[in-house]
Amino acid sequence: MPAYRHGGVLVWFGAFRDHCSFFPTAAIITEFGQALKGFTTTKGAIHFAAGNPLPAELVTAMVRARAEKVSRKTRPKGKV
Repeated sequence: MPAYRHGGVLVWFGAFRDHCSFFPTAAIITEFGQALKGFTTTKGAIHFAAGNPLPAELVTAMVRARAEKVSRKTRPKGKV
Protein backbone atom coordinates (compact mmCIF):
# COMPACT_ATOMS: atom_id res chain seq x y z
CA MET A 1 0.00 0.00 0.00
CA PRO A 2 1.48 3.38 -0.93
CA ALA A 3 2.42 5.71 1.89
CA TYR A 4 4.10 9.04 2.50
CA ARG A 5 6.98 9.11 4.97
CA HIS A 6 8.69 11.97 6.75
CA GLY A 7 10.42 10.91 9.94
CA GLY A 8 8.09 7.92 9.91
CA VAL A 9 4.99 6.90 7.99
CA LEU A 10 2.56 9.80 7.84
CA VAL A 11 -0.41 8.47 5.86
CA TRP A 12 -1.33 5.58 3.58
CA PHE A 13 -3.82 5.51 0.74
CA GLY A 14 -5.41 3.09 -1.66
CA ALA A 15 -7.97 2.71 -4.43
CA PHE A 16 -10.41 -0.17 -4.57
CA ARG A 17 -13.17 -1.26 -6.93
CA ASP A 18 -15.95 0.67 -5.21
CA HIS A 19 -14.13 3.32 -3.16
CA CYS A 20 -10.86 5.02 -2.29
CA SER A 21 -9.36 5.05 1.20
CA PHE A 22 -7.11 7.41 3.09
CA PHE A 23 -5.40 6.08 6.23
CA PRO A 24 -4.17 8.88 8.52
CA THR A 25 -4.37 6.76 11.75
CA ALA A 26 -7.17 6.48 14.30
CA ALA A 27 -5.98 9.48 16.34
CA ILE A 28 -6.24 11.81 13.35
CA ILE A 29 -9.67 10.48 12.39
CA THR A 30 -10.85 11.17 15.94
CA GLU A 31 -9.28 14.63 15.93
CA PHE A 32 -10.94 15.58 12.63
CA GLY A 33 -14.22 13.73 13.26
CA GLN A 34 -16.45 16.78 12.79
CA ALA A 35 -14.80 17.72 9.48
CA LEU A 36 -15.23 14.14 8.25
CA LYS A 37 -19.03 14.10 8.62
CA GLY A 38 -20.46 12.84 5.34
CA PHE A 39 -17.60 10.40 4.78
CA THR A 40 -17.53 6.80 5.92
CA THR A 41 -14.85 6.23 8.55
CA THR A 42 -13.50 3.19 10.33
CA LYS A 43 -11.01 3.02 13.17
CA GLY A 44 -8.10 3.89 10.89
CA ALA A 45 -9.52 4.75 7.47
CA ILE A 46 -11.65 7.26 5.63
CA HIS A 47 -13.58 5.87 2.64
CA PHE A 48 -14.83 8.02 -0.21
CA ALA A 49 -16.01 7.69 -3.79
CA ALA A 50 -13.73 8.85 -6.59
CA GLY A 51 -16.46 11.32 -7.57
CA ASN A 52 -16.63 12.74 -4.03
CA PRO A 53 -12.99 13.17 -2.95
CA LEU A 54 -11.80 14.48 0.39
CA PRO A 55 -11.28 18.25 0.23
CA ALA A 56 -7.63 19.10 -0.41
CA GLU A 57 -7.57 21.54 2.52
CA LEU A 58 -8.78 18.79 4.86
CA VAL A 59 -6.16 16.33 3.61
CA THR A 60 -3.47 18.98 4.08
CA ALA A 61 -4.61 19.68 7.64
CA MET A 62 -4.69 15.97 8.52
CA VAL A 63 -1.23 15.34 7.06
CA ARG A 64 0.18 18.32 8.98
CA ALA A 65 -1.40 17.07 12.21
CA ARG A 66 -0.03 13.59 11.60
CA ALA A 67 3.45 15.00 10.82
CA GLU A 68 3.41 16.85 14.14
CA LYS A 69 2.51 13.64 15.99
CA VAL A 70 5.30 11.72 14.22
CA SER A 71 7.74 14.56 14.92
CA ARG A 72 6.93 14.47 18.64
CA LYS A 73 7.55 10.72 18.72
CA THR A 74 10.90 10.95 16.91
CA ARG A 75 12.43 13.88 18.83
CA PRO A 76 15.19 12.89 21.20
CA LYS A 77 14.09 12.99 24.82
CA GLY A 78 14.72 16.35 26.45
CA LYS A 79 14.59 18.21 23.11
CA VAL A 80 11.78 20.57 22.26
